[in-house]
Amino acid sequence: MLTAALADLAADPDPFPNTLADTVISEGISSAEGTPDPEGSVAAATPTVSAVLASTQSLALTGRSGGSMVTSRVSPWLGPVAMLATQDLALPLWFRQIRVEGQQWLPQSGPVLLAPTHKARWDALLVPHAAGRRVTGRDCRFMVTLDEMRGVQGWLLRRLGCFAVNQARPSLASLRHALELLEAGEQLVVFPEGRIRRENGQPLRLQQGLARLAALAASRGVSVPVLPIGIAYSHAVPRPCDRAALCIGEPMRISGAGREGAHTFTCALSQAMAELEQRAVACLVKGPTRGPS
Repeated sequence: MLTAALADLAADPDPFPNTLADTVISEGISSAEGTPDPEGSVAAATPTVSAVLASTQSLALTGRSGGSMVTSRVSPWLGPVAMLATQDLALPLWFRQIRVEGQQWLPQSGPVLLAPTHKARWDALLVPHAAGRRVTGRDCRFMVTLDEMRGVQGWLLRRLGCFAVNQARPSLASLRHALELLEAGEQLVVFPEGRIRRENGQPLRLQQGLARLAALAASRGVSVPVLPIGIAYSHAVPRPCDRAALCIGEPMRISGAGREGAHTFTCALSQAMAELEQRAVACLVKGPTRGPS
């Protein structure tokens, strides 16, 4: 199973190609209203979401939408086994060196959104390595596509507390579940780029979904810090015995409302992520200081 998982991770398809909150918030809210609004503002969306959620109480209670259940939990015994397989076997077998900087910025409690650059499929294992249960005492929760919850990969992701969103028919249940995780003080991981960007130095093109999700949480009384993260590898497509580096930045908080507030925050987040990625690249040049743990 581990061999199959390693081979699967080395392949090209992206396990997190969705744009998360962009898909759910922009398309899901628009479909609920019956009016397309791919650039719908938080200011307009917030009361609409509240009204829709209030009118769909049964949906919220059951977690069902269109026959699909939107729930997630970390298995109390299979979760640690999956963590053992990834953190103690997969990462050390593939990488000879992993550097992590900035862990002092990780909160030990309370809601938080982690916003990593997206360089390879290995990102989904590196983030828990740097910010997961062994570091902060809590798990990283990912939103992934339905296709990625199948097979060996889905088996692992499910036990690590991931939950799926239907890109073809995004639901308010998915959005509500993400908000409930934040309200419960969970650590939610969002890849703002929405797709893998292989080459270092290429400009970051972030979706505004993360900013909208943070603003929507704030409108519900949940102030969520956003931690930008930069990731780098020795090669664009990580090879066996490569080095990897992950740098975590200072927490950021969204201010302002509406489309302009989301745009301003997204620009600031993009700059922070780009700087941290360059710092991660510099870490690879410095040489080994710490191996996988």
